[in-house]
Amino acid sequence: MTTRQTITNKLREAFLPESLEVQDESHLHEGHAGHRPGGETHFRVYIVSPAFKGKSRVERHRMINAALSSELAGSVHALAIHAQAPGEA
Repeated sequence: MTTRQTITNKLREAFLPESLEVQDESHLHEGHAGHRPGGETHFRVYIVSPAFKGKSRVERHRMINAALSSELAGSVHALAIHAQAPGEA
């Protein structure tokens, strides 16, 4: 299973999102810190979940970081997060 698939599965399980997109942006960071051949080091997440209703941006990021703690402590160098509750624009 790829790191992207692992991230997707963990976020689906933790937040039951209405929508979720996980993009591997590692190719955009070649030559930068944390990049490794083969990629899977830099990701961008777009997630919409009722779990984020009433939560601040910082709280949402902390929730996602907690769900992905083992990936962030290991192979993932960077994670950009766009987290919203349903109905937010």
